[in-house]
Amino acid sequence: MNEFQIHDDRRREHPAPDHDVIIIGAGLSGIDAAYRLQESDPTIRYLILERRANIGGTWDLFRYPGIRSDSDIFTLSFPFEPWRRPEALAQGPDIRDYVTTTAAKHHITEHIRFGQHVQTADWDSTTDTWSIVADTDEGEVTYRTRFVYFATGYYDYDEPYTPHFAGIDDFTGTVVHPQHWPADLDHSGRRIVVIGSGATAVSLIPSLSERAAHVVMLQRSPSYIASMTQHHRANTVVRKVLPAKAAHQVIRTRYAAVTAAMVHGLHRFPKIGRKLLEKGVAKELPEGYPVDEHFSPSYNPWDQRMCMVPDGDLFAAITDGRVEMVTDRIDRIDPTGVVLTSGRHLDADVIVTATGLQLLAFGGIRIRVDDAEIKPHDRFVFKNHLLEDVPNLAWSVGYTNASWTLRADMTARAVAKLLRHMRSHGYTHAYPHLGPEPMAAQPLWALKAGYVERSPEALPKSGTRGKWRVRHNYYRDAVDHYLDDVEESMVFG
Repeated sequence: MNEFQIHDDRRREHPAPDHDVIIIGAGLSGIDAAYRLQESDPTIRYLILERRANIGGTWDLFRYPGIRSDSDIFTLSFPFEPWRRPEALAQGPDIRDYVTTTAAKHHITEHIRFGQHVQTADWDSTTDTWSIVADTDEGEVTYRTRFVYFATGYYDYDEPYTPHFAGIDDFTGTVVHPQHWPADLDHSGRRIVVIGSGATAVSLIPSLSERAAHVVMLQRSPSYIASMTQHHRANTVVRKVLPAKAAHQVIRTRYAAVTAAMVHGLHRFPKIGRKLLEKGVAKELPEGYPVDEHFSPSYNPWDQRMCMVPDGDLFAAITDGRVEMVTDRIDRIDPTGVVLTSGRHLDADVIVTATGLQLLAFGGIRIRVDDAEIKPHDRFVFKNHLLEDVPNLAWSVGYTNASWTLRADMTARAVAKLLRHMRSHGYTHAYPHLGPEPMAAQPLWALKAGYVERSPEALPKSGTRGKWRVRHNYYRDAVDHYLDDVEESMVFG
């Protein structure tokens, strides 16, 4: 029996899959993908598998006080659904409601199955289908689809990063990580030490300080922190003059341009950028405040993601005395608080370990192609979302120096274009292939952030040339997307 006959027999044994596309994840990326797929082809048969019981992804998982976007909401929101509230940095519950409402409005919710914890994704080349296995309350369920779209984010939903602190088990108060914030935690009148200086810490601390007796922001080293105006007068004018969707596009474009210009300028002139950022912080704080000690990082601007605070709320809390900045190292934790290497003791009733995330690509789902396991860090990424030699698979991953959705939406539109091309030519599989010429590898994210440096093999790798190189430049990517040749470096069949 020849190979064609074997494949033909296998195809007769397995009927056509029930779904054209399965999207894994019902957060911002998953809902965006669903919208773009059904916009491109209203007849497409797609399904969203969501592990949790609700829509929202990150914005449903994180419930700590003060959670908000760490980039402007106008570019973080969907380009096709206007963000109608006025603030630039939006509160987490408002973002969650926005995503949920958008999914319902565009009839996406009816395509979601909740409580589906996907474990494996297996590609069968004899039938050109993926088998997706998920654990549910009713047991294991298998789905078959032509194409799989990972909208799973980039971090571990179960295990955040918490370094070992000597003596932590001796502490008699409450220890909590923001990723698993207890709904019943009452911090009123309590002394709180927040360990960390990233986006989570600067979002959490001003909110905690409204009811806590005192809050200490304990950082090992400073981060760049800048104030962002919440209500821009130009936005109000644009919304009065233009219809909602047109106004949203204008405002979104302006924020994207301003962010891109800021990032480029700070990278191009880091010394000037550092001085301007430190000068901006000094204006927000009392005269003589030690800005150099607490707000002057050792790295250049945007070597790590910058923390934005709405209308300087963190600086206001410091000025009012509700929040104290401490830059030092932890020696140990004792029953009543934190002992620093300087010898100082920070009394605490609650210790918050805002120490970061654990990187996890593809939601930790085991991917196999014809029974051979795929290790993501062994593969190059093509056009920012396709995986080298892996058929009919896309991964949505956003920017590190701009809003996540800018790239997530570009990815969704690119996948919709690829599927149209496959459908018009009768193709049942497609994948990018590097070819015989070797190519050097570089990290997918060139950030010096702890969560990236701790897990160098968690993510796929970027190439160094052409569409194999992963850039973090929205406007250059947008040009490439507009001029994209869908057949470049692709294998179809």
